Amino acid sequence: MNPIISAADLAAELAGPTPPVLLDVRYRLGGPHGRPEYEAGHIPGAVFVDLDAELAGPPGAGGRHPLPDVAEFGAVMRRAGVGPATSVVVYDADKGWGAARAWWLLRWAGHDDVRVLDGGLAAWTGPLETTVPVPQEGSFEPKPGALPLLDADEAAATARDGLLLDARAGERYRGEVEPIDPIAGHIPGAVSAPTMENLDDQGRFRPAEWLAARFMELGAHEDSGPVGVYCGSGVSAAQQVLALELAGFDAALYAGSWSEWSRNPDRPVATGPQPG
Repeated sequence: MNPIISAADLAAELAGPTPPVLLDVRYRLGGPHGRPEYEAGHIPGAVFVDLDAELAGPPGAGGRHPLPDVAEFGAVMRRAGVGPATSVVVYDADKGWGAARAWWLLRWAGHDDVRVLDGGLAAWTGPLETTVPVPQEGSFEPKPGALPLLDADEAAATARDGLLLDARAGERYRGEVEPIDPIAGHIPGAVSAPTMENLDDQGRFRPAEWLAARFMELGAHEDSGPVGVYCGSGVSAAQQVLALELAGFDAALYAGSWSEWSRNPDRPVATGPQPG
C-alpha cells in the first residue's frame, strides 16, 4: 500500500461509502499545543490525537518521546474509531512529523491500512469544521513488532555495519548547536540526512525516484546492510522511514534517538561533518 494519499483522493474517499478514520496529529517541536488549532478548524470528521500524551510515553531515560504503553496506545486508537479492518488517514500541519509518528506506530502495531495526507493540512482545499466528532468505539488491538525497531546498541551496530541516517538538521548533526538535548553531536558513523530534503516547496513528498536517488547517494543500496534512522526524539525520524519506504527501502527506527543516546555519558559522541 502506498503510505501517502493526495488531498483529492482523500476527499473522494471521505465522500464514499466507507470513509477512512481521520486523525489530526498537529504537532510542532517547541511550538504551541495542537489542540486549539484543531478546535479552530479541522478536516471534517477528524479526531485529534495528542502526540506528546498519546503517541509517546513520559520523558525519561528512554528519551523525550519514548514509545507509548502498548495498551494505552490501543485504547487511544479504539476511541478514535480504529478497528482491525479500518482504513486510517493521518495528517498534521508541519513537515509531516506528527502524522508520520502516528503512521509508524500504527504500522509497528500491526495495522497496515494507514496513510499520511501528502502535504498535510495545507494541501486540503475542502471545507474545515469546528465540531468535535464522537466516533463509534473501534476494536483495534495492537500487535507490536510489525516494523523494525532499534535500541541504542542496535543503532550503534547499524552505524558500523550498515547505514544509520541522522534525520535532524545538519547543524545539530555537526554539533554546532543543540537547542534541546544535553550534548551536541551525533552517533559515530551516522550519516546526515535532514528530513526537510524529503519534501518539495509545497511540503509534499518528492517523487519516489528522486527519493531513491537521494538515499542511494547517502549509501542505501542492496549490499549496504541494514538501514536505520534516528533524530532528536524519534518523531521526525518516522517521516524519514516513510520517505525511505516510498523510495523502496526498509528502515528501522531508533525510537529513543539522540535524546536517549545523549543521556548516557558512556556513549561516544562525534561532531563535525561526516567523512567525505
